[in-house]
Amino acid sequence: MLLFGHIGVTLGIFFGLLFIIPQFQAIIDPTYLVIGSLLPDLIDKPLGIIIYSSTIANGRTIAHTLLFSFTLFLTGLYLYDKRGDTKVLTLALCSIFHLMEDQMWASPRTLFWPFLGWRFCKNPHHTGLKYLLMLFKRSFKDL
Repeated sequence: MLLFGHIGVTLGIFFGLLFIIPQFQAIIDPTYLVIGSLLPDLIDKPLGIIIYSSTIANGRTIAHTLLFSFTLFLTGLYLYDKRGDTKVLTLALCSIFHLMEDQMWASPRTLFWPFLGWRFCKNPHHTGLKYLLMLFKRSFKDL
């Protein structure tokens, strides 16, 4: 449930919108909904927990910031304006939903990075391969 929670909530919201507003079906690609809802974790977990486990040791870093989501959103608006392509906009919106689902307002130093400082909070209890194996086990616990 842990790893797939973001996909379920985000897909539920957007598929509900697709049901209520059928015109969105021509605009929103479900593949990008899935990728976007996991994008912050896909970037930050390997980066902060495995690659920089001795220094950052946190799975919520750059991709869990408003700066990342806002930059992705602006890029999406630009591509939509130039090409009419909504894929990056979908990624950005799902990424913002991911931040809400992670309750990032409880970690303002990360959410508003770099405006509240350049360093990310260190979490030494969640590092390395052991942590990823624990997440994997918890994800399939209810199956």
